[in-house]
Amino acid sequence: MFERFVERRAEEALLDTPVVLIVGPRRAGKTTLVRKMGEADRTYITLDDQTVLEAAQADPAGFIRGLNRAIIDEIQRAPDLLLAIKKTVDEDYRPGRFLLTGSANVLTLPRVADSLAGRMETLRMLPLAKAEIDGSTPTFLERLFEGKLQQARNAIVGDELIHSTLLGGFPEAIARDSERRRQDWARSYLTSVLTRDLRDIAEIEKLTELPKFVRLLAEHSSQLVNYSQFGASINVSHKTGQRYVGLLEQVFLIATLQPWFTNVLKRIVKTPKLHFLDPGLLASARGLTFDRVKTDRGAFGALLESFVFSEVLKLMTASDLRLAPYHFRDRDMREVDIVLERDDGMIAGIEVKASATVKAGDFSGLRALADACGDRFAFGAVLYDSTDVVPFGDRLAAAPISTLWS
Repeated sequence: MFERFVERRAEEALLDTPVVLIVGPRRAGKTTLVRKMGEADRTYITLDDQTVLEAAQADPAGFIRGLNRAIIDEIQRAPDLLLAIKKTVDEDYRPGRFLLTGSANVLTLPRVADSLAGRMETLRMLPLAKAEIDGSTPTFLERLFEGKLQQARNAIVGDELIHSTLLGGFPEAIARDSERRRQDWARSYLTSVLTRDLRDIAEIEKLTELPKFVRLLAEHSSQLVNYSQFGASINVSHKTGQRYVGLLEQVFLIATLQPWFTNVLKRIVKTPKLHFLDPGLLASARGLTFDRVKTDRGAFGALLESFVFSEVLKLMTASDLRLAPYHFRDRDMREVDIVLERDDGMIAGIEVKASATVKAGDFSGLRALADACGDRFAFGAVLYDSTDVVPFGDRLAAAPISTLWS
C-alpha cells in the first residue's frame, strides 16, 4: 500500500475540525485511504451502494441522525447530506466527527457551497505522485524557493522518463503489466467518468458528444483555453463549452490554470491554460503510445508539461508552503509554464522542456517574470530531460525533471 501525502493532513484536520472532506478523481485511492484511517468506533458508509444511496436521498436528516463518528464515501451522490451534517455538527461540534470523500467537487454546487463554511476542511487528493510511488520524501518546492536545487538521485531520462510520464498515477493502471492493458483501463475509466460521474452533478444535454469534446481538450492540453473553439466542436455555444469545461474540472479530469499578472506589465495574456490532471488519461485520450511519443517530441512536450503540472499540485499537498499556481505569458510570447506564488508574495517559476539540452533563450520567460517581480522573485528553473543542475545566471538554473521527486 502506498503512503499518501494527504494522510498526514487529514489526521491533523480530524484533531480540530468536525468535518474533513477528501476530494479527488474516482479511483485515485480515497476509499483505500479513509478505510485505512478508520477506527473501530467510526462507521463506514458508501453511497456507491444503491440501497444506502436511496435511503440517504429519501431522508438526509434521518440518515445522519444517530451517527456519532462516520466515514461517508462518495458524498457527491447525495449532496443534501451536507446540510444534514451541518445541522448535527452545529448541535455537537466535536472534532473528527465526519470523514467524507467525494469524486466531484460538491462545494461548487450552489445549494451546498456555504453549508459547512467554518465547519469543514477540504483536502484534495490526486492520483499517485512519482514520489509516492517511489516512497520518497520530496523537498523540491522548498528547495526551489530557497534557490538550492540539487542533483537528482537516480535521475530518469530518455525512454524511462517517457515511460514514467505515460504511466500516470492511478493505482489500478500502474498495477497492470502492459501499456495496452493500462490504456484499456484508461479508456474504461474515461467512459465511466463521462457517463456516470457527470450525471451525479449536472444535467448534460449532449452526453453522447462528450467523448469527442474530451478528445479535443486532450489535443489542447498545455495550451490556452478557447471556449468558443471547444464548444464549436460539438455544436454548442461558447457559454456551454465553458460550462462543460467547468464540469470536467469538477470531476478532476482537467484543470484550468489561471494567468499570473501584475500592474507593472501591461501586455500580459489573461487567458487560462488547460491541463489534464493525469498524463496517463491524457495519453489515452490522444491515442499516444510509447512508440508514438518517442518519435514525436512535440507530442511528448505537451504531455510532459501536464505531467509536471500535476506533480507540482501533488507536491503542494505534501509541503507546508502555502502556494497558489498560475501561468505567465506576455504579448511578446514570453511565457512561464508554472508560476508559484507563496502566501508572503514571493514568486518562483518553472519552465518545462522535453529536450536534453537547455539554451539561454529558454529562460526568456523566466527573465521577464523576474523583471516584473523584482525583489519578490525567488528563483526560476527550466526542468529538462537530463541529469545535471546548471546555473544560468542570477536566481536561474536548469534542473533535471527528476528533482521533482528526488
